[in-house]
This record gives sequence, structure tokens and C-alpha cells, in this order.
Amino acid sequence: MPPETEAVERDGQRGVASVEAARDWLAERRIEDIECIVPDQAGVARGKMMPVQKFLAGPTMTMPVSILTQTITGDYPEDNEVFQSDPADQDILLVPDFSTLSVVPWESDPTAQLIHDAFHRDGRPVEIAPRQVLQKIVGLYAERGWRAVVAPEIEFYLVKPNKDPDYPLEPPTGRSGRAEAGRQSYSIAAINEFDELFDEIYDFSEAQGLEIDTLIHEEGAAQMEINLRHGDPLQLADQVFLFKRTIREAALRHDMYATFMAKPMSREPGSAMHIHQSVVDARTGRNVFSDEKGDPTPEFFAFIAGSQKYLPAVTCIFAPYVNSYRRLVRSSSAPVNVMWGYDNRTVALRVPFSDPAARRLENRLPSSDANPYLAIAASLACGYLGLVEGLKVTDPAAEGAANDDVIDLPRGLLEAVALFEDNEALTGIFGKPFVSTYTAIKRAEFETFMEVISPWEREYLLLNV
Repeated sequence: MPPETEAVERDGQRGVASVEAARDWLAERRIEDIECIVPDQAGVARGKMMPVQKFLAGPTMTMPVSILTQTITGDYPEDNEVFQSDPADQDILLVPDFSTLSVVPWESDPTAQLIHDAFHRDGRPVEIAPRQVLQKIVGLYAERGWRAVVAPEIEFYLVKPNKDPDYPLEPPTGRSGRAEAGRQSYSIAAINEFDELFDEIYDFSEAQGLEIDTLIHEEGAAQMEINLRHGDPLQLADQVFLFKRTIREAALRHDMYATFMAKPMSREPGSAMHIHQSVVDARTGRNVFSDEKGDPTPEFFAFIAGSQKYLPAVTCIFAPYVNSYRRLVRSSSAPVNVMWGYDNRTVALRVPFSDPAARRLENRLPSSDANPYLAIAASLACGYLGLVEGLKVTDPAAEGAANDDVIDLPRGLLEAVALFEDNEALTGIFGKPFVSTYTAIKRAEFETFMEVISPWEREYLLLNV
């Protein structure tokens, strides 16, 4: 059992070992209802709510497999391989992971939540379920005697409630009664503007057994960043999944929206989900990126090289929506290439300064709108391929790369989808069912986007063409 899980169980706020322990945990807290949830392709919580007594009676939890093929608009792609292979839209089984059991602190009645895994009736993991996709990638590391370690950083904006999508978003007003007008990077005063909100976020997080490492104000107006402690990839993906729900709910209580859109405001920086990654020997716990002398190993550079080679082909996972590509532009803090460098924030792959035991690679490409399970899986898959293929890394970038003429990443969603679909190595890892389903969803979302006429078109085309 990972150390993080042991600590959570001692804390008692999150996770138990069995259904018997869950029965006691629920009774002790007088929980009345339980949310049985599973993350879909967008990272949205799907599932069922039921009385605790019915849940404990042991019914088989099921859900139509089609739920895992929905687009962000709630539609279904026409060229859906899942429907083609299963036109009856059969149920899949949802199996609870009791290590994720926690309260839902914003509910008025005592309520708990429990993340589930998805399986076919013959016991096989559902190939397109995001949590199962991440477990598959983690399993590849385990087969080699490795254990991946990650630490996500999630950026988001606080905005005024916006009930009409035709109107641009605006920063909210804090305790001073004024909205932010300038850059406030790392400003404590700017965080203090929303003290009551952040106090509630911390209270909600503590009640769920979620641990925030640091909270900072980012560059944009009312743009924040929460950093999580490093640990097991699946546990950290679960935490990001739950943190997004938590932050949104807390913001609503304070008459604000919290948005994880990659580029919610045109004149403000985009929001990222940076992923710090390292690999340790599963038997000894030694960081395989550092040798006995503390120097970087060939494995470290191969991991970087795999990221350089394969990141462009998984960009559609890191940047899953049309809006995501508005963040990936030159002359910004977001990368447009696959360069790497030491403590260089202008490249996609940054090596932070650290002691040898903490040597790691930061992937700065993912947007905050990405599904955390899929983003972590894709990032680790790229590094894994570099390790097993023994790839060679390029020279590190010594200078700023934000204005570099080299653009290695796809510029739009359709181009990114095609790269993912055509990459045989990645298809071999993720499996054809997931690749075909995911790319069909993204193409369907693009088609619905094309049905919308933007303000830019009305501004510049209406009377000029």
C-alpha cells in the first residue's frame, strides 16, 4: 500500500480497506446518501446517488457504456466504435474503490462519495474508462519493476457569474469591492481578497482528506494555482478530479464561478495543469533518474526523449478542446515546442532544480481543462516509450524558447486528433478501442463548435466582406 494511502486511513477522513470497514465508517458519520461516481472522458463525475442502506445491501452497480462516449455537449459521435461493436448499449459494472471513500462536505444532508472502476461483465477493465486507462499505463511501469510518481499543479480562474455565454467573462470583486486590473503574480494581498473562499476550500478539502501543498496567485486577473504533494499517479488523479468539484462548489457559495477553461479570457494568460514526474525502483524506492553519485542517468534522458518524440501525438489529450489551443501560442508562458531545459519555464519540458533524490521532469503542456486521468496517463506513456526504446535526447535549451520559430505542436484540435490516431506506438499502449472512441468524441465536439458564429466573425466579416 502506498504511504499516502496509509496516512489517509490513519487520518480517518478518506478511504477504507473493505466494504465492512465502509459500513462502520458510514455509520459513524451517520451518512444518509452516497454518490457512486466514475469520471467520464471530460473528467465529469457520472454515476448514481442512492441511500446508504441500499448501497450496503450489495446491489450490482451498472451504467450504460455509452455514458463514456458522450461529448462535452452531451451528444454521441456518429462514428462511435463502441456503438458499432455493441449496438445494444449494454451495461458495464461499476466496482467501488473503497480507498476513495470520503464525505461530500457541501451537501446539506450527510452524504459520502465513492469513486468506482468500470468493468465488463466478463471481468475485463473497460478499455475506454479514463481511470482504467491510467491504471493500464501504471501497470506497464510495474511490469518493468518501476513505480511512477507525479505531482500536479492546477491553475484556474475565479470569475463573476456569467449567465449569458455571449458575454465575456470578468474578474470577480474581492473584499475590497474592486476587481483586479493588473498582474498580481505571487501576490499575497491578491489572495487575501478571497480569504473567505479559500478558507472554505481548505475546510472542504480537509473534510475529504485532500491535501493542498501550496496555493499561489498566478499571473492572470483572479487566476490561482493549487499544487498537490507528489505521490501515486492514480491517487493524484483522483485528487485533481475531486479538487475541481470542490473548488467549483466553494466558489458558487461565494457568488463566483471557478473555471478550468484553458483560455477563459482573451487578454489574460491561459490555465495549465503542469505534471511533475519521476520514476522510482519499485523494490528499493530509489529514483531511477539519479545514479549513486547523484548524477542524471541515461534513463532520465531517455524519459525526456520519449516526451519530446511523443508529446505532439498526445496533444489532443493535453489540450482536449478547441479553446485549449488558444493557450498554446508563441510569446506566452505556454509551450509551442518540445524543447527541454534546466529550470527553464519557456520550454515544454522543464527540469526543476532539486537534489538527486527528487530529480524530476515537469510537463508544462497540459491545460487545466484536461481530464487528469488521461493527461497523467498520456504524459507517463510518452516517458515510458522513451525508456523502453532507449531514445536519445536533444541538447537542452539554454535560452528562452517562447518566441522560437520552431512550432512542434499541432495548432488545432483536428490536427492533434489525426496525430494521435496515426501513431502506432501510442495505439499499442492505449488500445484501439480507446483511441478510436476518444478521437470520434473530439471530432464530434469540433463539429458542434463549427455551428457557432463567434463575435470575431460578426466584428470583422459582417460589414467588410
